[in-house]
Amino acid sequence: VSDSMPKAFDEPTDNDKELTAFVIDHTDKWREYRDQNYLDSWLKYERVWRGVWEAEDKQRQSERSRVISPATQQAIETRHAEIMEAIFGNGEYFDIKDDVNDQTGGIDVQHMKECLTEDFAQDKVRKAIDSITLMGEIYGTGIAEITVGSEKQYKPMQVPIDQKQMAYGVGEKDRICVKLHPVNPKNFLFDPNGMSIDDCMGVAIEKYISIHKIAQGIASGKYRNVDIDTMYESDDIEPTKETKNFEDDKVKLLTYYGLVPKEYLSTEQFAEIEGTESVTDDYSDMVEAIIVIANGTLLLKAEESPYMMKDRPVISYQADTVPNRLLGRGTAEKASNMQSSVDGSMRSHMDSLALTTAPMVAIDATRWPRGAKFEVKPGKAVLTNGVPSEIVFPFKFGSTDGQSMETSKEFERMLLMATGTIDSNGTVSAVARDGQSMDMATATMIKKYKRVLINFQEDFLMPFIYKAAWRYMQFDPERYPSSDVKFIPT
Repeated sequence: VSDSMPKAFDEPTDNDKELTAFVIDHTDKWREYRDQNYLDSWLKYERVWRGVWEAEDKQRQSERSRVISPATQQAIETRHAEIMEAIFGNGEYFDIKDDVNDQTGGIDVQHMKECLTEDFAQDKVRKAIDSITLMGEIYGTGIAEITVGSEKQYKPMQVPIDQKQMAYGVGEKDRICVKLHPVNPKNFLFDPNGMSIDDCMGVAIEKYISIHKIAQGIASGKYRNVDIDTMYESDDIEPTKETKNFEDDKVKLLTYYGLVPKEYLSTEQFAEIEGTESVTDDYSDMVEAIIVIANGTLLLKAEESPYMMKDRPVISYQADTVPNRLLGRGTAEKASNMQSSVDGSMRSHMDSLALTTAPMVAIDATRWPRGAKFEVKPGKAVLTNGVPSEIVFPFKFGSTDGQSMETSKEFERMLLMATGTIDSNGTVSAVARDGQSMDMATATMIKKYKRVLINFQEDFLMPFIYKAAWRYMQFDPERYPSSDVKFIPT
């Protein structure tokens, strides 16, 4: 085919169709399990954190006030700030321990540490971790995807032309980058039978992506040349809830990392023999693979894991431990009951104020001038067909009791107790001002934060640094020579 003629689209083979059906069938079941058990709660936690009111958040049918207490917002932001300070407050957040049998004197280890620190700063790993830990506090689980790419790096250069002249310009070079992408739990699918990322048969990330990125991937050979079009089903997998989401020029992309039957990745066709199939046939010979499917039907990519360690490029940690479950428990979940109580008390008080502060009157409609509009204004003259005191009668529903607001303060204290957070004013009022009592009051809080940090270090930070180092060793061996090193948190 000449360059002037369009290239024919790739037609899926029978194996491609079987593979697509295998992945879609499993991820649909996983999505249904996740939505039935977690989605409604996640949407509620997000609304509370952002201060967005919805009709379904009413505490009673007659409730009119829409105020939302910032207690949960404060608890989330306090814990998030403390965790970020604990991770990055010391400057260096990881160190490398050399192999005991290494005789190089630690030079290669120090060089690797400096290179990793430089590349992590350039790829904005700290900013990504900030978003991941924040979502961990809101939804209970911090999730990230590790991607490897090559990007052009430009820098000013000067080149001597001769002994008296110098040429100034811009030089470029390709750079291997390993990036950490935060994943909202609403975009994350996992095998419910697994208790960790590696324990699952597979995990998947689904999201809407601009069609121009798909076109670029097809042009570069990253994706197969398929006849793709835009598609927007619903806003269920949008990372944030908006009044109206943008729906144009989007493609629904599902990226699956996990085990698939090896025969589905083969170019050979396998004939099925009737009467010999069993349930375990598909699961007897499986390989780690990366599968990318667009719009639920188009197979863009299917290959065995290209990483030398055959590890999955997805990591997660529990903000608070829930044993034998992949998803954890976040600050918003801990504060949920008390947040509802605080909101109910405050809204009850606000509704009462609306009845006791706004002037209300009863009017004899038979003695009121026809077509006259009643208004309460300073200095306004009111015309009546008779004695005004007999026609217009002001009345009140009594006075608002301040007990509801006092009760809400007690609920806020319980919320801070449930989340293990407390503001500076609460600390001063709760304990004496001497240092010893302050230390005793904060000791329990510090212990709770240590539990979160252990989860973060063991399940997220160290696996990420290992995976990043392995990818640099594989794709950028000149800068990162392969070596057996151990990483430790600082």
